[in-house]
Order: sequence, then C-alpha cells, then structure tokens
Amino acid sequence: MPDTPASLASPLALLLAAALGYLLGSIPFGLIVTRLAGLGDIRQIGSGNIGTTNVLRTGRKDLAAATLLLDAAKGAVALLLARAFWGPEAALVAGFAAFIGHIFPIWLRFRGGKGVATYLGLLAASAWPVALVFAAVWVAVAVTTRFSSLSALVASLVSPIVLVLLDRQREAALFAVLTLILWIMHRANIGRLIAGRESRIGHKA
Repeated sequence: MPDTPASLASPLALLLAAALGYLLGSIPFGLIVTRLAGLGDIRQIGSGNIGTTNVLRTGRKDLAAATLLLDAAKGAVALLLARAFWGPEAALVAGFAAFIGHIFPIWLRFRGGKGVATYLGLLAASAWPVALVFAAVWVAVAVTTRFSSLSALVASLVSPIVLVLLDRQREAALFAVLTLILWIMHRANIGRLIAGRESRIGHKA
C-alpha cells in the first residue's frame, strides 16, 4: 500500500521509539544462544561476529537458525511496537535504531553484528512482500556462489528499489540508508571477495 499522509509524531514519541528500538536491537542473541549451548564466546571464533553466519561456523545449524530468527524478530518487534504506540514516523525511527543497536550494542562495547538478519526483520514488519524478494535474492545468490556476504549485499541493493516501485517512499528512504550502512559494515568482506579470500557458506571455524 502506498504511503499515506499522517500527523507527525512528537519529539518525545520519536525519542521513546529510538530508545525502544536501540535497546531491543542491542540484545546479542548470537552470543546468548551459543553460550547457552555451551559453546563459549562466539566472538572468539571465525570472524568474531555475533551474527548468523559466524554462529553457523560452529557447525550448529539449529543455533544459526535461532540467531537468524531472533535477530530478525527484535527488529520487527521494535518497529511494530513503535508503530502501535506512536505511529508510522516513530516506527521508522525505531527500526533504524534497532538496526544501529544490533551493530553497536551497548552491552558489548558497541561491537555487534553486521545487521543482515535485523534488516530482514525490519523489511518483514514494514513491507513483507519485499522481505520475500530479499530472501529470494539472497537464496539465489547463495546457491550460485555460496558467499553469504555477497548474497546479503545484492539482496540489500534490490530492496530499496522494490520499495520505490511499490510507492513506499518513506520505507525506501530508510532502507536505502540501512543498505549503505550494511555495505560499510561489510567492507572487509567486499575486500576479501575481490581478493578471492572470502569464506563460503558451510566453512567451519
């Protein structure tokens, strides 16, 4: 459905939405599920990241799936709660804050994940058909190349374009910014892809 005019949220509502989003986004589910499973600190293996791809390097597909779902859910919940309480503008603020919280969590000295799962959760909550497009592109690139990072990079480029085509201008603007941040967070992966040294999906630490 195209964007419709709505009254602007108050500064207090936007501040509360940002705080809610950031705190939810900061929950380090990858670290939590691997510790609960007795695997220690996920930051000590592989890339040192707390996201799904690094959890998969433990060999535990179930834990990687749980991390993906939980990291996606925290973004979706933040956006949906803010929308219910304070309206659509606050929802976008909460979504952005959740994404930043995942990447820079206060609990881990601002060293978190790269944001792919949370990006997907935000898409699902704001425009679920576009989330399906993201997932389809991710799977297609992953099956073809077996590079998780490349799959996320390509899928994130497609998402704002689809949002524009669907006349979802506010969401398109948000996800264009999130895509830029996601690419910045993957700059080391991009360098390894160019150099031919990027790890493929299924590679264990």
